[in-house]
Amino acid sequence: MALAAMVILGALIWLLTSQTPFWEPKATLYTYVHDAGGLATGAPVRLNGIPVGSVSAIELTNLPNPRMFVRIAMDVRQKYLKDIPVDSVAGVAAESVLGAKFVNISRGTSPVHVQPGAVLPSEPSPELENLMRRGFNVLDSAQAILTRLDRIAAMIERGQGNVGKFLVDEELYRRLVATIGEYQKIAATITSGKGTIGRLLNDDALYNRAQSAVAGLDSVIAGLQKGEGTAGKFLKDPALYDEARASVAELRGILTDIRAGKGTAGKLITDEELYRRISNVTESMDKLFTGINKGEGTLGQLVVNRSLYENIDGMTREIRALLRDIRANPKKFLRFKISIF
Repeated sequence: MALAAMVILGALIWLLTSQTPFWEPKATLYTYVHDAGGLATGAPVRLNGIPVGSVSAIELTNLPNPRMFVRIAMDVRQKYLKDIPVDSVAGVAAESVLGAKFVNISRGTSPVHVQPGAVLPSEPSPELENLMRRGFNVLDSAQAILTRLDRIAAMIERGQGNVGKFLVDEELYRRLVATIGEYQKIAATITSGKGTIGRLLNDDALYNRAQSAVAGLDSVIAGLQKGEGTAGKFLKDPALYDEARASVAELRGILTDIRAGKGTAGKLITDEELYRRISNVTESMDKLFTGINKGEGTLGQLVVNRSLYENIDGMTREIRALLRDIRANPKKFLRFKISIF
C-alpha cells in the first residue's frame, strides 16, 4: 500500500508539473548552438512564445564547427510539427536578466513542415546577449554601490563625518540628550499653560479674544466688499476709480513734460546751461565755506578765531549790562546841562 501510495503521489506530481500529458505523442527535434547559455534539461520549448514542448537533452558534440559545439534535443508535441516550417530558426532566450532560459523557435515561411528528428538551424539570440550584457552592467553597478556603502560604513565606524560623529561621539550624544531634555521641559511648560505660547494654547479668554479679532477682521472685509468706508468706496466706487485713473494720467503727463524739458522742473533736469550754473554756484559756495573753515575773511575769523569770539561775547555782555542799568536808572544817563552865554 505504501509503495502504491508513493507511485500515485509521484504520478500526480509529474502530471501537475509536466507541461504535456504523458499520453500525448511527441517528436524529437534538434538544434545546434555555440553556447547553451545556462539552458537546463526540462526547460520549455516555445514556438513564437507558445509552449509546444520541453528540452530533453543537452550535450557536447565535439564538432569542429564553432556554431555546433552544443546539441539540444527538444521533445515537441507532434500536433505542432505541422506548424513548424523547415526554415524555422531556434535560439536560446531568457525571460529576464535573472530569469530561466528556454528555447524559442521562430516560425518560418516555408510551406514544408518539419519531420520527427529534423534539425532546426540556429542563430545567436541578440535578446539573450542584450539581457546578459544588461545583467553584467547591473551587477557592476551593484558592486560599485556595495563598495561605496562599505567605505561609508567604515567611515561611520571610525567616527568620520556627521553620521559617524553622531554615532560614536559621546559629547555629541550628551548634548543631544540635554537638548531633548530642554525640549521636553519646554513642552511640559507649554502643556501646563505657562508662558506666552502655553497661554495661547490653553487660555480660553485669549482664544476668545483672538476669535473676536478674527470676527472683527471678517466684518471689516465684509464692509470692504460692500463698499463701506473710504477703502470700500475705493474698491467699489467707479467714480473714485476714474478719478484715480485720471490723476495717474495727469501725473504721467507731468512726467512726460519734465522729460521733454518743459517747465521749471523740466529745465532743471534737462537744461545743461542751468546745470552748469548750479554747478558753478555750488563750487563757489564750496570755496566760500572752505575759506571760512580756513579762517579767511571776517566770517572765517569769526568762526576760527577764539579771541575774536571771546571779545564779541564780552562786548555783548557789557552792552546787556549797560542796557539793564539804563532801564533801572535812566536819569543817570539822561542829564542835560544848559548854559547861557
